[in-house]
Amino acid sequence: MSKPRPFDVDALWALDRIGDPSLSPDGAQAVVSVTRYAMDTNQAQASLWLFSTLGGEPRRLTEAGEKDGAPQWSPRGDLIAFTAKRDQGGLRDEAPQLYVIPPDGGEARRVGPIATGVESFKWFPDGRHIAFVSWVWPELKAGAQPQALKDFKARKESAYVTEEATYRFWDHHIPMGRVPHLHVVDVETGKTQDLFEGTAWELSRAEPDATTFDIAPDGRRIAFAFDPDPAKRLDGRYALAEIDVRSRKVTPLLQDADWDFTAPRYSHGGAHLAFLASHQARGHNQPNRLAVLDQQGHWAVFSDDWDHEVAAPLRWTADDQSVLLAAEERGRRHLWQFLLGDRVAEPIFEGGHVGSFACAADFVVVNHDSVQFPPRLSVLSEDGIRRIETLNDARLNGHAWGRHEEVTLTGARGDDVQMWLVYPPSFDPKKKWPVMHVIHGGPHTAFGDSWHWRWNHQAFAAQGYVVACVNYHGSSSFGHEFLDSITGHWGEYELQDVEAGTDWLLKKRWVDKKRIVATGGSYGGYMVAWMNGHVPAGRYQAYVCHAGCYDWQAMYADDAYTWHRKELGAAYWEDPTKVAAQSPHSFAQHFATPTLVIHGQLDYRVPDAQGLAYYNTLKSQGVPSRLVWFPDENHWVLKPRNSRLWYGEFFAWLKRYAG
Repeated sequence: MSKPRPFDVDALWALDRIGDPSLSPDGAQAVVSVTRYAMDTNQAQASLWLFSTLGGEPRRLTEAGEKDGAPQWSPRGDLIAFTAKRDQGGLRDEAPQLYVIPPDGGEARRVGPIATGVESFKWFPDGRHIAFVSWVWPELKAGAQPQALKDFKARKESAYVTEEATYRFWDHHIPMGRVPHLHVVDVETGKTQDLFEGTAWELSRAEPDATTFDIAPDGRRIAFAFDPDPAKRLDGRYALAEIDVRSRKVTPLLQDADWDFTAPRYSHGGAHLAFLASHQARGHNQPNRLAVLDQQGHWAVFSDDWDHEVAAPLRWTADDQSVLLAAEERGRRHLWQFLLGDRVAEPIFEGGHVGSFACAADFVVVNHDSVQFPPRLSVLSEDGIRRIETLNDARLNGHAWGRHEEVTLTGARGDDVQMWLVYPPSFDPKKKWPVMHVIHGGPHTAFGDSWHWRWNHQAFAAQGYVVACVNYHGSSSFGHEFLDSITGHWGEYELQDVEAGTDWLLKKRWVDKKRIVATGGSYGGYMVAWMNGHVPAGRYQAYVCHAGCYDWQAMYADDAYTWHRKELGAAYWEDPTKVAAQSPHSFAQHFATPTLVIHGQLDYRVPDAQGLAYYNTLKSQGVPSRLVWFPDENHWVLKPRNSRLWYGEFFAWLKRYAG
């Protein structure tokens, strides 16, 4: 038997990446998109696969597509719809299009084409129509959209011109002059209708997915979330409305200036609408709660006494007495059944991390992962959990894995704080080991028992580090008060928590006190820059700052600028001292620890000027530093060859100072 190999970046990119499942109406089969990367070509290919929930071999359904994704089974079971960019009938797709294919195989058929492309979609209950989102010029009729798109692409000017508050998001600009409209297409004929044509209605401009609208069981109405404010902003408070598919008449369902309403979902009987409700008047960090609206306009929040953030999508159980949903709890993400009558949530699948789920008939399939394995598919049954997919097993079996555990330490305010540890595969407590802090972004997210495709804990631990992940104050999944406690004084409690983690580690005989490093991305990058200005040199041998926030005044160039004054407690022109006191650049005179700075030019959440300013400051101070700047990456490093370089630079830097 061959010796297990260390898990590294090449092994990471050799794994299949399994997407969200969709179940056939009888629940017997699940369809998913599986993405495979090739390091030699630096390319990806995604295809559709079928997996039986009853047992049996998986079957690859499509092979011709470049990025076959988001598959959805027809309610009649005769077709599977998906989005793709293909070359068919002498026409090459310039934007993602809708395709359908029989589950028994055969050639996929384009539905349309739709000149302005397809963003997301849902089947109508009749299995003959599909509702989808497409970005259009709102002042033009449907027939004029193709020519408008052709003219726009043929223009000689390159400027982006706008008066909108929201004009770019993560790594792309909002299509100039266009808004997301809801459309309906006849699957057989390709005939398409823009339901919002000639009106001011539109969906969210922040990547409107299939949770932003839902189709009633009778197929006559579509509920959708919309921003009633004429000035569309990322932090707008959404309302709910309903459109009659035939008449295109829109009826407002629920609007309250104090609340944000999203993710509507009809019950099977059509008499109730479940949705997410966040009481924004109480504070911008208020969690999404489970709420229900009836046909008389009465609504109520059902999860107010359950201190968990409810996530979309929502799924009613067959009897319409409960709602299935995913929610985090102490660094894990479970699938819950929320009993509306008792107002009680019961976990029906415990993570690890539940990434997505699907249900049909009596079947529930989950896409779940852990620090120990990448996303996989399992079906819930009376006998427990049963795997229905093993695509990565042979590749994973050839590697050595490090165990992981959670510990509790005393952090800021005397509160309990969770820290995850991932040990090297060959960990021996009688030896000395270096420690790598991996500080999560957000800040209102959490590290947990989950698989990370970009910052992979097993790949870090395989290099011989004990990996420490502190869920500092501000992290999600520990209750609202814990999450909101850092508002207006960023850096303070978080640093105390990370330092408490280091103190805990330094008491262990197996820790090499002269080989402790700290790394982080986004808000984690902010934290290592903050630490460089607040922690005496020598405690940490090196830092890695990936896409880190550095100067909160200059950060107003980002796409999420509307949240800054809420999180920091003031805008920089209202209270410059308060904002500067939370900004790493204000403490540049104390920088002394060697730092690797990594940034992507296409990063609009943390513009690359943040990383460049930090790097230039370190150089000006004479602090050992190195810059890795990607002209073709965004907030994350998504290309295989760039990722390999990222890991190489990452480990080489740490080895130089903590080898």
